[in-house]
Amino acid sequence: MSRSLSLAFGVVLVLVGLLWTGQGLGWIGGSAMTGVTIWAVVGPIAALVGVVLLLRGAGRVGGGKR
Repeated sequence: MSRSLSLAFGVVLVLVGLLWTGQGLGWIGGSAMTGVTIWAVVGPIAALVGVVLLLRGAGRVGGGKR
């Protein structure tokens, strides 16, 4: 995966993960996901994967050029 694509997916996953977490915890209302515990679990996992992609895209974790 190219660096820019990894960075883009990383940003999107972090933002979506934060949104899902907020909805799952009931902090963000207005959807069927609000207050549903599974989203409070899936959200941080998605955000963590996003952080890994960001670090990888920045060349700090695995897959970097040698």
